[in-house]
Amino acid sequence: MPLRRILRLAPWEVRSRILKSVQRRVLPHVAEAQRLGVARRLVSLDPPPRLSLMRGADAPTMRVRTARGWVTARRETAASPTGVRRENLDRVVAALDEAGVDWFRIPTKALRTTAVAVRAADRPAVLRLLRGITEGHAGMLDVVKPRRAKPGAAAILKVCWPVTDPRGRLLLGPDLGCEIEFWTERDGVLTGPRGNPIADVIPLDEPVVTAPEPAFGPFSSPHDRTAYRTRQIFTLPSPDRIDFPIDVVYTWVDGGDPQWRARKAAALAENAWLDEASRLASNDSRYTSRDELRYSLRALHCFAPWVNHVYLVTDDQVPDWLDAGYPGLTVVSHREIFGDTGRLPTFNSQAIESRLHRIPGLSEHFLYLNDDVFLGRPVSPDMFFTPGGLTRFFFSSAQVDSAPRRPDDPPADSAGKNNRELIRETFGRVLTRKMMHTPHPSRRGVIAEIEQRFAEHVDATAGHQFRHPDDISLLSSLQQYYAYLTGRAVPGTIAYAYADLANPATPLKLAGLLRHRNLDAFCLNDTDSNEAVAAEQAALLDEFLPAYLPFASPYELTGARLAPPLLPQVDRGPALAPGATGKAPEVAVPVQPHGGPAATNSPVA
Repeated sequence: MPLRRILRLAPWEVRSRILKSVQRRVLPHVAEAQRLGVARRLVSLDPPPRLSLMRGADAPTMRVRTARGWVTARRETAASPTGVRRENLDRVVAALDEAGVDWFRIPTKALRTTAVAVRAADRPAVLRLLRGITEGHAGMLDVVKPRRAKPGAAAILKVCWPVTDPRGRLLLGPDLGCEIEFWTERDGVLTGPRGNPIADVIPLDEPVVTAPEPAFGPFSSPHDRTAYRTRQIFTLPSPDRIDFPIDVVYTWVDGGDPQWRARKAAALAENAWLDEASRLASNDSRYTSRDELRYSLRALHCFAPWVNHVYLVTDDQVPDWLDAGYPGLTVVSHREIFGDTGRLPTFNSQAIESRLHRIPGLSEHFLYLNDDVFLGRPVSPDMFFTPGGLTRFFFSSAQVDSAPRRPDDPPADSAGKNNRELIRETFGRVLTRKMMHTPHPSRRGVIAEIEQRFAEHVDATAGHQFRHPDDISLLSSLQQYYAYLTGRAVPGTIAYAYADLANPATPLKLAGLLRHRNLDAFCLNDTDSNEAVAAEQAALLDEFLPAYLPFASPYELTGARLAPPLLPQVDRGPALAPGATGKAPEVAVPVQPHGGPAATNSPVA
């Protein structure tokens, strides 16, 4: 039996030990150009055969092995965490309504779960009801509190109907379940069995109202106006609620486009200084597109449904799979943000970053992502911003090179040194650490202020068609330090990993990521590779990304939308003038009531 198949059948702990041994003892003896290919062929990123046991290729359900054991899941070609979460909630409240059991929705401390409260006196009827809608319907009924109690004595139960993709690579399961809390009535008050973000004791006569989905927590579209029955106190946001819009900005280029390559060739001929600079200023690896953007958008859709609007900045290029007309997305040309500044066409990511705050209609708070950066699991907006609007930033353990700048420094190093000099001159502090290559929380007003204060450096960067030794890195480093030292940013924490696609250890790292899914964000980067290694990198991504993110997003023409879009078109307005701030306009969306027998469901796209 081939070693690759043996490894696929082995338990993860055994497989990872064997593969680590191969890395240490075998790969050093393989020609360097072939190491990544050998490692990729040994490390299978497909589910082991036992994870794909099913009753047939068209079976509606399949058994998926998880850390908690085997789970029966419904197979779907299109799904999302918010959609499955909504379905779990709606099935519960519809059943409660049909049975005539009074309920009200409450917020939860957990990001992904939902919760409804019922009176403890209704426990026997509710338990019969939950058993009836889960048993024989691929549902799960679990006790949440007390953990070892029997369902009949539980203070909190959880139900869910797990969903997986056709090959069982991603399970949307119990972490998206609906929890049912049994509240006790005594002396004119209702008391819950645990704390929640607002109140666990409320007056018995607390007014009954309806509230839209975002009132119950951040894991939803801010434009979702599907309403649920609740009590009035739960409609009041707590001090830690983030209620301002957060946009996302991507930059993207298709380095294989013949017209773009012709423009680049013409620009190379006009920039003779590149002969003395680092080859990383213009090497082809920087512009290679391996469909990363498609999967980064899938991750955004899956794990950050609270995003207000997405902007994709390109050199008049659009991926052929992208639904450019989707209401939650706007494609922005370099021409729109450069105007009569800088120099176009540009092939300088640092120049493009220096103009992103000029995107028409961009909200004051936004995340900047390269297309090789991916969210790894559901995250909340307070990972990136404070409730008061401060940005968070994520220090890297890597330090900025303290040596004087050299003309042939890698562009990222020279930009870091230039940032360090500006911070030293302005604040008398020494910039020592790089930033992680994560989503970068940003403030439009802060960047506009930097543009005014350091106009000479920002304008010079915008005017360089390729990454230049005099450039600054505005969004990926300088703004973080500037905001921190002016009281508008704080250090944050994020579970993150960086993977160099050329490193033969990367296949095993990606296999571990598929196994554990324990990172908030990760970056899959290629700095400089020859054609042979680049082909292996493309094959590696072709295996990993569809396995990690199998469900299409609504940003894709090929992806089935889960519902009509809830996102309104953004009034783009004029471009931001230097020193100004921007905020997306408020949009009135009709409320769809939910909480009576006649209510209908409206899953989130």
